[in-house]
Amino acid sequence: MVQICIRGSVDGRCPPEWLLVELQGEVVSRHNSGLAGNVMGDLLYTKEGVPVLIVGHHILYGKQVKLEKPFAVLTKHSGHSQDSDADGLSQVTAESDQQGPASTSYSVSALIKRKLIFKTRPKPIITNVPKRV
Repeated sequence: MVQICIRGSVDGRCPPEWLLVELQGEVVSRHNSGLAGNVMGDLLYTKEGVPVLIVGHHILYGKQVKLEKPFAVLTKHSGHSQDSDADGLSQVTAESDQQGPASTSYSVSALIKRKLIFKTRPKPIITNVPKRV
Protein backbone atom coordinates (compact mmCIF):
# COMPACT_ATOMS: atom_id res chain seq x y z
CA MET A 1 0.00 0.00 0.00
CA VAL A 2 1.28 3.44 -0.91
CA GLN A 3 0.67 6.23 1.55
CA ILE A 4 0.70 9.85 0.34
CA CYS A 5 1.56 12.60 2.81
CA ILE A 6 0.58 16.20 2.16
CA ARG A 7 2.64 19.02 3.66
CA GLY A 8 1.72 22.69 3.92
CA SER A 9 3.94 25.32 2.35
CA VAL A 10 6.68 26.84 4.48
CA ASP A 11 5.77 30.47 3.76
CA GLY A 12 2.00 29.96 4.20
CA ARG A 13 1.08 31.15 0.70
CA CYS A 14 -1.91 29.57 -1.02
CA PRO A 15 -1.74 28.36 -4.62
CA PRO A 16 -3.69 30.42 -7.21
CA GLU A 17 -7.38 29.73 -7.76
CA TRP A 18 -8.56 28.63 -11.20
CA LEU A 19 -12.08 28.38 -12.63
CA LEU A 20 -13.51 25.27 -14.28
CA VAL A 21 -15.49 25.95 -17.47
CA GLU A 22 -18.35 23.56 -18.26
CA LEU A 23 -19.80 23.61 -21.78
CA GLN A 24 -22.59 21.60 -23.41
CA GLY A 25 -21.58 19.75 -26.57
CA GLU A 26 -18.06 19.70 -27.91
CA VAL A 27 -15.52 22.27 -29.10
CA VAL A 28 -13.63 21.29 -32.26
CA SER A 29 -10.68 23.10 -33.84
CA ARG A 30 -11.08 24.17 -37.47
CA HIS A 31 -7.77 22.62 -38.52
CA ASN A 32 -8.02 19.47 -36.34
CA SER A 33 -4.83 20.59 -34.57
CA GLY A 34 -6.29 20.35 -31.06
CA LEU A 35 -7.14 23.09 -28.59
CA ALA A 36 -4.06 22.99 -26.35
CA GLY A 37 -2.24 26.32 -26.41
CA ASN A 38 -4.82 27.99 -28.68
CA VAL A 39 -7.20 30.82 -27.80
CA MET A 40 -10.76 29.50 -27.73
CA GLY A 41 -12.60 32.78 -27.26
CA ASP A 42 -13.14 35.74 -24.93
CA LEU A 43 -14.54 35.46 -21.41
CA LEU A 44 -16.22 38.62 -20.13
CA TYR A 45 -18.51 39.57 -17.25
CA THR A 46 -21.54 41.88 -17.40
CA LYS A 47 -22.10 44.64 -14.82
CA GLU A 48 -24.38 42.22 -12.96
CA GLY A 49 -21.59 39.60 -12.80
CA VAL A 50 -23.00 37.22 -15.44
CA PRO A 51 -20.21 35.42 -17.35
CA VAL A 52 -20.32 35.80 -21.15
CA LEU A 53 -18.26 33.61 -23.48
CA ILE A 54 -17.72 34.75 -27.07
CA VAL A 55 -16.47 31.99 -29.39
CA GLY A 56 -16.08 33.07 -33.00
CA HIS A 57 -19.46 34.44 -34.13
CA HIS A 58 -21.36 32.91 -31.20
CA ILE A 59 -22.18 34.14 -27.70
CA LEU A 60 -22.97 32.09 -24.60
CA TYR A 61 -24.40 33.30 -21.28
CA GLY A 62 -23.61 31.34 -18.14
CA LYS A 63 -23.57 31.38 -14.38
CA GLN A 64 -20.93 30.88 -11.71
CA VAL A 65 -21.44 28.23 -9.02
CA LYS A 66 -19.39 26.97 -6.09
CA LEU A 67 -18.19 23.36 -6.28
CA GLU A 68 -19.32 20.99 -3.52
CA LYS A 69 -15.80 19.59 -3.25
CA PRO A 70 -12.83 21.63 -4.51
CA PHE A 71 -10.25 20.16 -6.91
CA ALA A 72 -6.48 20.45 -6.64
CA VAL A 73 -4.34 20.69 -9.78
CA LEU A 74 -1.19 18.63 -9.15
CA THR A 75 2.18 18.67 -10.87
CA LYS A 76 4.24 15.48 -10.74
CA HIS A 77 7.95 15.73 -9.86
CA SER A 78 10.44 12.86 -9.88
CA GLY A 79 13.30 12.51 -7.43
CA HIS A 80 12.62 15.52 -5.16
CA SER A 81 10.12 15.78 -2.34
CA GLN A 82 9.95 19.58 -2.36
CA ASP A 83 10.55 22.03 -5.21
CA SER A 84 11.09 25.76 -5.16
CA ASP A 85 10.08 28.41 -7.67
CA ALA A 86 12.42 30.84 -9.40
CA ASP A 87 11.64 33.19 -6.50
CA GLY A 88 12.88 30.57 -4.04
CA LEU A 89 9.38 29.99 -2.62
CA SER A 90 8.54 26.48 -1.51
CA GLN A 91 5.37 24.86 -2.89
CA VAL A 92 2.89 22.54 -1.20
CA THR A 93 3.94 18.96 -1.92
CA ALA A 94 2.61 15.45 -1.51
CA GLU A 95 5.07 12.58 -1.57
CA SER A 96 4.87 8.82 -1.48
CA ASP A 97 6.42 6.82 1.34
CA GLN A 98 9.12 5.47 -0.99
CA GLN A 99 12.29 7.44 -0.36
CA GLY A 100 15.38 7.40 -2.53
CA PRO A 101 16.16 8.14 -6.16
CA ALA A 102 12.86 6.71 -7.44
CA SER A 103 10.62 8.77 -5.10
CA THR A 104 7.87 10.83 -6.71
CA SER A 105 6.40 14.02 -5.32
CA TYR A 106 3.43 16.17 -6.28
CA SER A 107 3.09 19.91 -5.92
CA VAL A 108 -0.24 21.73 -5.84
CA SER A 109 -0.23 24.12 -8.80
CA ALA A 110 -3.73 25.55 -8.30
CA LEU A 111 -7.06 25.06 -6.54
CA ILE A 112 -10.45 24.96 -8.28
CA LYS A 113 -13.32 26.03 -6.01
CA ARG A 114 -15.79 27.52 -8.53
CA LYS A 115 -17.01 26.69 -12.02
CA LEU A 116 -18.66 28.54 -14.86
CA ILE A 117 -21.61 26.70 -16.41
CA PHE A 118 -22.71 27.50 -19.97
CA LYS A 119 -25.72 25.21 -20.44
CA THR A 120 -27.66 27.08 -23.12
CA ARG A 121 -27.06 26.73 -26.84
CA PRO A 122 -24.80 29.39 -28.37
CA LYS A 123 -26.59 32.31 -30.00
CA PRO A 124 -25.23 33.76 -33.26
CA ILE A 125 -23.90 37.32 -33.14
CA ILE A 126 -25.63 39.24 -35.93
CA THR A 127 -24.53 42.76 -36.73
CA ASN A 128 -26.08 45.35 -39.06
CA VAL A 129 -28.13 43.33 -41.56
CA PRO A 130 -29.55 45.35 -44.50
CA LYS A 131 -33.34 45.07 -44.94
CA ARG A 132 -33.14 45.21 -48.74
CA VAL A 133 -31.02 42.86 -50.76
